[in-house]
Amino acid sequence: MSSNGHRGRTVLVTGAGGGIGAVYVRALTAAGANVVAADLSATADPGTENAEKATAAGPGRAVFTPVDITDDTSLAAAVEVATTEFGGLDGLLNNAAIYAGLGPKKPLTELTTDEWDRVLTVNVRGAFQAVRAVVPALTARGGGRIVLISSTVARTGPAGFAHYVASKAAVEGLTRAAARELGPAGITVNCVAPGLVSNEGTRAVNTEDYIAKVAGTRSVPREMTPEDLVGAALWLAGPDSGFVSGQTVVVDGGGVFV
Repeated sequence: MSSNGHRGRTVLVTGAGGGIGAVYVRALTAAGANVVAADLSATADPGTENAEKATAAGPGRAVFTPVDITDDTSLAAAVEVATTEFGGLDGLLNNAAIYAGLGPKKPLTELTTDEWDRVLTVNVRGAFQAVRAVVPALTARGGGRIVLISSTVARTGPAGFAHYVASKAAVEGLTRAAARELGPAGITVNCVAPGLVSNEGTRAVNTEDYIAKVAGTRSVPREMTPEDLVGAALWLAGPDSGFVSGQTVVVDGGGVFV
């Protein structure tokens, strides 16, 4: 990707209050993009602080806004921020999802219907609602980029959180369907499937032994960091990926081959 490919572009990043989302915000502003950093209102303090630091580092600018991706009114307000602050919207990087909040792994026979619905509502329906919300703004710009986030678990199917695995497989299906439908409007839709990232959220769900075991199965045998995702995500969200759509790019150090 050209180093200045994002200059002047505006990207809405959901799940940007911390963790991997905050890394995306900093990487995009460093590449020259303007960013609407969106997350639940509970993350407003760290999200605002990260946006301010990203702006100070420049050359792009970031603003934090509260958003619930399962609420259409909230999403519409986030898109409006892109218009009022930056004059329009060129892309969506939908990072928002439930993962760290899954709690300890448990067999699918012990999952409750409420637990299932909670994860599928945010991870799948929320992704659909976010995509739907940005289409008019992207169309008004003559096209744009949508990047969704899946996971390698959609392929490996590890035991212990069937609801999460199912949700990420559904996101990949949504990616392909949306790519077909939105392509004529000049909108590409792609997906990044990370492997197990070694961060605080991962440690809320997995043991250190499990994290180390996964790292050892990779072709590049080390733990994965949030920064490892930046290259693929920014390329798919930028102008140089204009003839790539409906694809899922696995980023996991060569642990899973597709």
